[in-house]
Amino acid sequence: MKVSTAIETRMTVRQFLPTPVAKETICEILEIAKRAPSGGNLQPWNVHVLVGDPLAALVSDIDEKIGKGIEEEPEYNVYPPELVDPYKTRRRVVGQALYELIGVPRDDLPGKLKQLSRNFRFFDAPVGLFFVMHRQMEIGQYADLGMFMQNIMLLAREYGLHTCPQEAWARWPETLKEHLDLADHEMLFCGLALGFKDESAVINNLVSEREELDNFVTLHGFQ
Repeated sequence: MKVSTAIETRMTVRQFLPTPVAKETICEILEIAKRAPSGGNLQPWNVHVLVGDPLAALVSDIDEKIGKGIEEEPEYNVYPPELVDPYKTRRRVVGQALYELIGVPRDDLPGKLKQLSRNFRFFDAPVGLFFVMHRQMEIGQYADLGMFMQNIMLLAREYGLHTCPQEAWARWPETLKEHLDLADHEMLFCGLALGFKDESAVINNLVSEREELDNFVTLHGFQ
């Protein structure tokens, strides 16, 4: 698969098939993805891969806590507290498009929360990945981790797989510390669902908008 095709066909999948993904495939993807650049070659990422019973145990634990109204304090802001435009509008537009697609009215808060909670089942994906960093790391290393994750998402397409990057998992730092046996110096950044896309799921028809080139590119020195 050409890189351009992988980029064009990568999407955030929110409903997966239960079809297992071979351990060998997952390891091959991670082996190639590790060639991602990182400042000073720090390679500041650690990856936890959950399938089978460990994945089911985590999902069950989160389900139970949500049912009891238990919440945990995220260790970082997924979005800036006072998000300004055009970013605020972009977030609102894609959110509205998602809920309209699955028939959840704008004022249906329980319906929105139900959909949000599906993050914590990895949208039924058979593989859940978690990305962890040393607490000493700074903003530059988060950029490195993002490039590593992008490699994984594009390589997944080469293997006929799809993904869903999930910063929503930042809502459960204490539970994940327990399930992943994280040390005190380790901080969870996010999760990633990996599996085969459910082509019949309406929610997977969502196509998020992208800005025109002129709206985010400034060219210098061209004739």
